[in-house]
Amino acid sequence: MSDNNLVPMGSKSFEDLMKVNEFGAEYWSAREMQPLLGYTQWRRFEDAIKRAITSCKQSGNISENHFADAGKMVDLGSGSLREVADYHLSRFACYLIAQNGDPRKSEIANAQKYFAIQARKQEISDVIAADVERLELRKQTAEEFKALSGAARQAGVHDKMFGVFHDAGYKGMYGGLGRDEIKKHKRIPEKENLMDRMDTTELAANQFRMTQARDKLARDRVRDQQSAIRTHENVGKEVREAIKRIGGTLPEHLPPAEHIKQVVKRVKSTAPKLELEEKDAKGLIGKSEEE
Repeated sequence: MSDNNLVPMGSKSFEDLMKVNEFGAEYWSAREMQPLLGYTQWRRFEDAIKRAITSCKQSGNISENHFADAGKMVDLGSGSLREVADYHLSRFACYLIAQNGDPRKSEIANAQKYFAIQARKQEISDVIAADVERLELRKQTAEEFKALSGAARQAGVHDKMFGVFHDAGYKGMYGGLGRDEIKKHKRIPEKENLMDRMDTTELAANQFRMTQARDKLARDRVRDQQSAIRTHENVGKEVREAIKRIGGTLPEHLPPAEHIKQVVKRVKSTAPKLELEEKDAKGLIGKSEEE
């Protein structure tokens, strides 16, 4: 997958939206970034921008170099124009906004993964880049698991039946195997969390299953426990069939990955600082006249 397609918005991607200012520095319009990151209301997106500005200051960087107030003229449809608030954002600012956005939004989750990898390509090996991607996906699946549990409760699933509900999704996707059976099949210790032993491919497939199940419960207005359980199992089956159609490895045949705790340790040992190099720290200012 190319970098240019990691955060798509129709035919536009993050890199497509890049502009160059009078200083020769690349920048992005916050108004154009807003839909790319899944925000329909400017007010909520601006909240994420303000949190990012605070994060920028706390990391020891000059926020004015990365976030610049900029008015934008919009057509009101009657031939008249009105100026609305906007920001010019450096690449680092976009990274911070993604980190301070709502992780429940798939667009934000994709952006976090994109920037987590892009921000470190210059300084880490391919192995660590793969680790970063897996950690981001593991974080996203944890968030999606919580969101799906909330959707299940709204659909009528009682707390004591949550295990059955989540197992139904696994059974549909793993050819009839529930969580405990999957761990036994893959020889994963009983006390370990199954998702902590999934590789990137398996995590992504399960994240997709949970996202689709959550959306279908809401779309079909499911309101009884048994229907919710059947819905989750059927979504799991559909994901399994999709994997078959594209020739992918069925999830029960994927070997267990290294425990996520080991990945965390490895990434932490090479964790980058948010203190930027001089060139990047200048952000929107670009090159000085002396350079």
